[in-house]
Amino acid sequence: MNKVILIGRLTKDPELRFAAGTGNAVTRFSVAVTRQFKRDEADFINCVAFSKQAETIAQYLTKGSQIAITGNIRTGSYDAQDGSKRYTTDVVVENFEFVGGKGSNTSSSNNDFSGNNSDFSATPNDSFGSGFDNDMTPVDDGDMPF
Repeated sequence: MNKVILIGRLTKDPELRFAAGTGNAVTRFSVAVTRQFKRDEADFINCVAFSKQAETIAQYLTKGSQIAITGNIRTGSYDAQDGSKRYTTDVVVENFEFVGGKGSNTSSSNNDFSGNNSDFSATPNDSFGSGFDNDMTPVDDGDMPF
């Protein structure tokens, strides 16, 4: 099984292009993902999104924006202009969700949009699509038995 789950921040603005011939949107971007046990270290993962997802990511995300991605790893190679062989590794986005605003460490209701390959949906203030009531009364932790 080839499945990847990433949560990180964009290292630069996404690059939106359109494929020659088909005109399909393609967006390339890189995500900085902190390591689990060494918070001061990060891995920089190259990602690619297609079609409506590509357009949405390019429109709403900029450098520093936080994103959650599920996808799969694709490897490839090409011959560079100097004649050398270059190898690539990218995560192809299957689903994504805007996790928080730029520079924010928590989720922001202003950026609760999500997208996937089968159906793009953008519903502000309801990223789960289940009609959660935003005026819910918080539970007093002093009443908990543990």
